[in-house]
Amino acid sequence: MSVFAAIAVLGLLVAVHELGHFLAARLQGIHVNRFSIGFGPVVLKYQGAETEYALRAFPLGGFVGFPDDDPDSEIPDNDPNLMKNRPVMDRAIVISAGVIANLIFAYLVFVLQFGILGVQDFNVEPGVAIPQVVATDAPAAQAGLRSGDVVIAVDGQTLGSGEPAERVFMEAIQSNPNQPIDLLVEREGSELNLQVTPRVEEDGTARIGALLAPNGTTEFRRPNGLGEIFGGAAQQFQVMFLRTVEGFVTLITNFSSVAGQVAGPVKIVEQGAALASNNIGYLFPFTALISINLAIINILPLPALDGGQLAFLLIEAARGKPLPSRLQENVMQTGLVVLLGLGLFLIVRDTTQLDAVQRLFQQ
Repeated sequence: MSVFAAIAVLGLLVAVHELGHFLAARLQGIHVNRFSIGFGPVVLKYQGAETEYALRAFPLGGFVGFPDDDPDSEIPDNDPNLMKNRPVMDRAIVISAGVIANLIFAYLVFVLQFGILGVQDFNVEPGVAIPQVVATDAPAAQAGLRSGDVVIAVDGQTLGSGEPAERVFMEAIQSNPNQPIDLLVEREGSELNLQVTPRVEEDGTARIGALLAPNGTTEFRRPNGLGEIFGGAAQQFQVMFLRTVEGFVTLITNFSSVAGQVAGPVKIVEQGAALASNNIGYLFPFTALISINLAIINILPLPALDGGQLAFLLIEAARGKPLPSRLQENVMQTGLVVLLGLGLFLIVRDTTQLDAVQRLFQQ
C-alpha cells in the first residue's frame, strides 16, 4: 500500500504541474487540444468541447498539447488565440505556470500538514541521528552504520545534543581525512562500537557518506489558530525551498561529490514507500519536497524543460523575433534524448540497488 501511496504522490504532482500550464492557457483564451497525465498507452480518455483529457499507463510525466503542433487541427494558422501567435509575455505565463503551481501546492501541503497533524515540537535528545546512509559503497556503509542509528560518542568524546553535537561530529569527520574514527553507536536500545574512515572527495572535503541530523523525537500539538498554521507552513516551505536550492547549486558546482545521491523515479518511490510505511504523516513533507524539486528542475534552462522554453522566449524578446523553428526543434529533440537517457539510466541503476533485487541476485 505504501508503494502505491508514493506512486500516487508522483502522479498527483505531475497533474498539478500540467494543470498549471492548462489553466494559465485557458484563462487567457489560448487554444488547448490535449491534457494528458502520464505517458504510453491511453487508459482513460474523455473528449471535451475542445480538449481531449487522457490518463495514460505510466504516471511519471504528462503534457499539455496545443493545436499549433497538430497537423490535423482545423484552426487557421492566423488565429490570434493559437499559442504561437500570442505575445511573449502570454506564452511565458503559460510556460512558467507549471513551476508556480508546484511551488504553491508545496506550500498548501504544509498548510494541510499543520492543520491536520498539528504543529511539530522537536524534543532534543543526546547524540547525532543518521537518517540515511547515501550509498552502499560509502565509508559509513562499509563501517556498518545504518539508517536510524544514533552516534553518541566520537573518539571517546561524548556528544551533546542538538545542532552543537552535529557540528562536533562533522568537525571530527573533516579533520580526520583517511584516518579511522571510533564511534559509539546506539541501535535499537543497544550500544555498539564501530570505526569509520572518512574519505576525501574530489573537492578536498572528507565525508563518510551519511546524512546527519540532531537526535530527538517529534511530537504534534494543536495549532494556536490559523495564523500559526499559515505562518508555520510558510516557514517550513522557506526552509525546504532554500535547502533544495542549495542542493541543486552543489549538484551543478560539484557534481562528482553528490552524483551518487541523484535519484530517479524508482528511488523516489522506494524512499516515499519507506516513509509511508513508518508513518503515513511523513507523506506530507515528502510530497512538498518532491513538488519543490519538480519546480526547480523544470525551471532550469535546459532543452525540453520549461526553463529551456523560457530561454527561447527571452532570446526572442531580445532579438525581436524568434529563433528559426528548425533550430529550436533540434535543440529540444537533443535535450529530450539526453533527459530520457538520463532517466533510463537512473531507473536501471536504482532498480538494481533495491534490496529485493539485490537479494534475488545473491541467492
